[in-house]
Amino acid sequence: MTMTTPLVRTGSALAAAGLLIGMLSACTPDEPTPKPTKTAAFATDEEAFAAAEETYRAYVDAVNTSDLDRPESFEPVYDFLTGTALAVERESVSKYQAAAIMREGDTRFDRFTPVAASGETITANLCIDVSAVQLTYSDGSSALPPDRLTRDSREVTFVSGGSPTGLAISEYDNPEGDFSC
Repeated sequence: MTMTTPLVRTGSALAAAGLLIGMLSACTPDEPTPKPTKTAAFATDEEAFAAAEETYRAYVDAVNTSDLDRPESFEPVYDFLTGTALAVERESVSKYQAAAIMREGDTRFDRFTPVAASGETITANLCIDVSAVQLTYSDGSSALPPDRLTRDSREVTFVSGGSPTGLAISEYDNPEGDFSC
């Protein structure tokens, strides 16, 4: 009986400690409930627009490092696109490659104007500068129309996506209203 008494006491002490821990955990305060955000993935519209601008900069950088002679070099470009924008980009690249068009120079954008942020969608107007970009056929002649615009305004729609920034460009369109470059 002397042998079982220490075992019973140890078992009772462990059971009491377990019960105490269980009671204490029941007294802990509830986790704070997260507050809904205006744009689902971002705490503020400003954060959403900053992420959209970062996404467009990264997309332009990917375009500028791509090479029409190397189709695989467009994979980073496609990472920033989805939906209609992806389909249009793939078709354009395919046409340029089929016509053996070469590209020189970089695209830039110098104006980003927020339009709207709602749920998973962010819209902004941008000014695109292609004045340094030349498209030429293999014989050296220009593939660009003589009256091409070197600056263009676009309304760009961003959605949640698998790009390194977490957003993807889903559509390009002509801006509504008075926006111009």
